[in-house]
Amino acid sequence: MFEYILRRILLMIPTLFGITIVVFVIINLAPGGPIEQKLKQLQFSESVSSGGGTGGQQGVSSEVVEALKKQYGFDKPLLERYWIWLKNLSRMDFGESFSFEEPVIDVIVSKFPVSVQFGIISFFLTYLICIPLGIQKAIKNGTSFDFASTVMLFVLYSIPPLMLSILLLVFFAGGSYFDWFPLGGLYSDSYEGMSFFEKIWDRIHHFTLPTISYMIGSFTVLTMLMKNSLLDELSKDYIRTARSKGLDENVVYMKHALRNALIPIATGIGGFLSLFFAGSMIIEKIFQLDGIGLLGYNSVLSRDYNVIMGLVFIQSLVMLVGNLISDILYVLINPRIDFV
Repeated sequence: MFEYILRRILLMIPTLFGITIVVFVIINLAPGGPIEQKLKQLQFSESVSSGGGTGGQQGVSSEVVEALKKQYGFDKPLLERYWIWLKNLSRMDFGESFSFEEPVIDVIVSKFPVSVQFGIISFFLTYLICIPLGIQKAIKNGTSFDFASTVMLFVLYSIPPLMLSILLLVFFAGGSYFDWFPLGGLYSDSYEGMSFFEKIWDRIHHFTLPTISYMIGSFTVLTMLMKNSLLDELSKDYIRTARSKGLDENVVYMKHALRNALIPIATGIGGFLSLFFAGSMIIEKIFQLDGIGLLGYNSVLSRDYNVIMGLVFIQSLVMLVGNLISDILYVLINPRIDFV
């Protein structure tokens, strides 16, 4: 097991290298880079200062263009820029954001709390609800409960996150039907003056609709995965043997079948780390949440290369570590699994 973990860790290095070099080349070859974005701002400023006359259309001098290239590091060849980026990465220095004009790591950390809160809450609620629900659906397979819950789950799954977010706001926060929840944000304007329990309630009040939108996509998948995995185990010979011995059905379900049925579920548990950088641009935009998802979207639009590379590297590293954790959990759940 130790040798397998060591091999996986060593394989992460070329994998990360490959991901970063592909993304670096693509974003640097894409048109409309940060230099072009800055030049447009300068031209627009000159146009405004000249009263909308011809001053803004005379362009920017070549000296200014060269100065901008040197400022942003675009005066060097592509491979040399990538090599500089790798050397800075050894110090966890992702450079400075072109848009925010501050270190990339500080920008990411500033958006970190929003994604952490919604990611962790969604993760625990999903597993705490979906696993028991999936078990009940497997035990009561074919009953009216199973049929009704399946229909409800797939109806929810078929609703796009964008449409679901809008519907939740219209029906429960827009005032047209029910005015139970706020339109967005993380807390009320009077949050600082509230008592401890009032703050907790205010957070719950603001988190309810975005959390539903965050978790609804994985809710159906995890529930059906749990059900089908348990049904598959219940059809195997060792379960028939356990029943033939006269064991109680609860013992058969919970002690014998459930442990093996949880193995596929362990795949998603390894993704827990990725929740620290979870984010949905659509949901964050609609509910006015300034998180990682919205940061990534805005960085792509503004061609903020350093922020994009920082997000890609961190999220790729987290994904690879999460996959390794999933493999380790396989062994903890079922020691008969052996990695060679």
